[in-house]
Amino acid sequence: MRGNSQLDLLLKSDSPGAQHRHIAEKVANRKRLSPEEGLFLFEHGELSYLGTLANAIREQKNGDNTYFNRNFHIEPTNLCVYDCKFCSYSRLIKQRDDADAWAFSMEEMMDIVRRYDGQPVTEVHIVGGVLPQYDLPFYQEFFRKIRAHRPELHIKALTPVEYHYIFKKAKVSYEEGMRLMKEAGLDSLPGGGAEIFHPEIRERIAADKCNAEQWLRIHEIWHEMGGRSNATMLYGHIEKYWHRIDHLEQLRQLQDKTGGFQTFIPLKFRNQDNQMSHVPESTPVEDLRNYAISRIYLDNFDHIKAYWPMIGRTLAQMSLAFGVDDIDGTIDDTTKIYSMAGAEEQNPALSTQELVEMIRRVGRRPIERDTLYNVLQDYTDTVFEDAAQWRGYYELPVVNHE
Repeated sequence: MRGNSQLDLLLKSDSPGAQHRHIAEKVANRKRLSPEEGLFLFEHGELSYLGTLANAIREQKNGDNTYFNRNFHIEPTNLCVYDCKFCSYSRLIKQRDDADAWAFSMEEMMDIVRRYDGQPVTEVHIVGGVLPQYDLPFYQEFFRKIRAHRPELHIKALTPVEYHYIFKKAKVSYEEGMRLMKEAGLDSLPGGGAEIFHPEIRERIAADKCNAEQWLRIHEIWHEMGGRSNATMLYGHIEKYWHRIDHLEQLRQLQDKTGGFQTFIPLKFRNQDNQMSHVPESTPVEDLRNYAISRIYLDNFDHIKAYWPMIGRTLAQMSLAFGVDDIDGTIDDTTKIYSMAGAEEQNPALSTQELVEMIRRVGRRPIERDTLYNVLQDYTDTVFEDAAQWRGYYELPVVNHE
């Protein structure tokens, strides 16, 4: 593969130092990096070097395939009992009358589901704030209504932050709670709420919600039940590089144990309109380095995802050469979590054609998947009737990876 050819050239060159060469040789031989080696990459890895290693792994695992799905979001409320310092999205309960606060009824959320009747979406992604009225019986009924209305729609819903609160309020164990959710129609878990696991950081930015052990335990229980889930990391704020490695290491260890994680999604901290607005955001170069190191370090994860509404279309395209093989979905403009924080995409919606063209413009294969990564359609050679209008729309030229 082309990624392996790049890696071979790197190993044959005189440029890498001894530790750089040692790590490159481990990647070439598919050997696991230690936490110390992962930290070395953050502290000393140049962008081109990291890209070469990450792209080789990406192509070993997925070739040129770049995955996306057709999904839409439901965010029940942005009111929340928690007060995370980095969050631009949530409002305190006392702010319920603010113009930018909302709390949907179940029927209003079902109206959103019905809005997509007849459209080829495959997934509904449900995540939002935490409020007492959105309790265990509420979500059981809501999931059942979705399942009855559209049985084939995959329900990816709620983070451990929400489940921890819901189960505690209902006085049920994590095991019993997840069983009830599965019986009601839950299909998979998103990766949100992980933030940074280490308490040194977590207690400063999200002290009052579930801790790392609780987050990991809920995913572990779900995996033990045969379920799949995603994982995230909020990076680029007050954490140090070693905090990132600690986070990745805990995910890698749980994946060794259960194999239930599908994809890892690095989430870029955005500083607009939150209590950490004084913290500068990471640069695009640092974003690409973080994607690459995540791909290199998480050797037991099949996929690395770049959430295009958060980082923008151009950087999402670039990330496909730095270990990323998934750019999420068509989405529609139903999510406000990142637009309210100053994300690149203020009205995040792309048609299937736009996503396909975005991927093809950098020489990758656009693959529509379902939530569980079953291939639904390969768009590599698909000709759209009005494809000409998209030529030159995206900033990057076609890339030859050789």
